[in-house]
Amino acid sequence: MTREEPPPLTVVRPGEGRSGLLGSIGVQFKLWGDDTGGALSIVEHPFPVGALVAPHRHTREDEYSIVTEGEIGFRSGDREVVLGAGGYITKPRGELHAMWNAGQVPARMIEIISPAGFEHFFREVVEMIAAGPVEAEQGVGLAERYGLEFEEPAWLPDVVARYGLEHLR
Repeated sequence: MTREEPPPLTVVRPGEGRSGLLGSIGVQFKLWGDDTGGALSIVEHPFPVGALVAPHRHTREDEYSIVTEGEIGFRSGDREVVLGAGGYITKPRGELHAMWNAGQVPARMIEIISPAGFEHFFREVVEMIAAGPVEAEQGVGLAERYGLEFEEPAWLPDVVARYGLEHLR
């Protein structure tokens, strides 16, 4: 009788994990798809005051967010909410959504992405930004490869004005 080997154990201690910038927010990689058999990936996003993640739509994955510090605003479809530490939200694939720091202090959230794979988009963005000026075509091509779509909905200027956000076009 052969004994099956247990699955690999991944340990990520507080403060560990590769990190970088995604424009107005940061990313800290915690669990990659290789760590979970492709089931999911987990990253943390620090949000400085005034930070906005532009409205976008995922066509391949769902996202689940947990606010761990500060206050983060979420708009998904026609629903909007501000969550403090301990708040959870689902962002289903196919639905336009945006996130922003809704407070006056830095904020942070954990992002669970299912299935895994989109963490590589974040990795590629970090590498692109670190390499120097990014051409618009590079960003468009990268988004297309990962099934990511951006839009400028009619509600965006109101959100930007209400929260004093830095909106990059």
